[in-house]
Amino acid sequence: MPLSPLDIHNKEFGRRLRGYDEDEVNEFLDQVIKDYESLIRENKELQNQVLGLQERLNHFTNIEDSLSKTIIVAQEAADEVRNNAKKEAQLIIKESEKNADRIINDSLSKSRKVSLEVEELKKQASVYRARFRTLVEAQLELLAVDGWDTLEPQTSRQTERQSERQTEHELLRG
Repeated sequence: MPLSPLDIHNKEFGRRLRGYDEDEVNEFLDQVIKDYESLIRENKELQNQVLGLQERLNHFTNIEDSLSKTIIVAQEAADEVRNNAKKEAQLIIKESEKNADRIINDSLSKSRKVSLEVEELKKQASVYRARFRTLVEAQLELLAVDGWDTLEPQTSRQTERQSERQTEHELLRG
């Protein structure tokens, strides 16, 4: 067990002949007691400081642990958000590609349909021109005939042509 200042103060030494000077020993012991008390006080203050610093260190260590965990959680959340964004972007791209393919296919289909309709209209126009030309030529032949006399023998011929024209006209309407 360590000595206390009181132990040093109460310590008594035996007396002998030709011993040390008692006043010098007492002065020295008083000085030792003061220094020893000062060291004890300083030691207690340092221990209190150590305890305070240890508490602060524990506090900061806890904060550091919390921050580390928070950073890890934030990093995981950021990774998850990034992965979800990539997946969503891929889905959007796939959907866009499907829509683009559908639009292209619809456009090609409509283009083919219009092309077929144009060809059909060209054929109908060609038939119409041929029939109209035939009709105009028949009318020109009628105008070329000068008299009524020449009309009588052609009546049967005209009847045939009128019947042809009527058939053509009905075909054009239909």
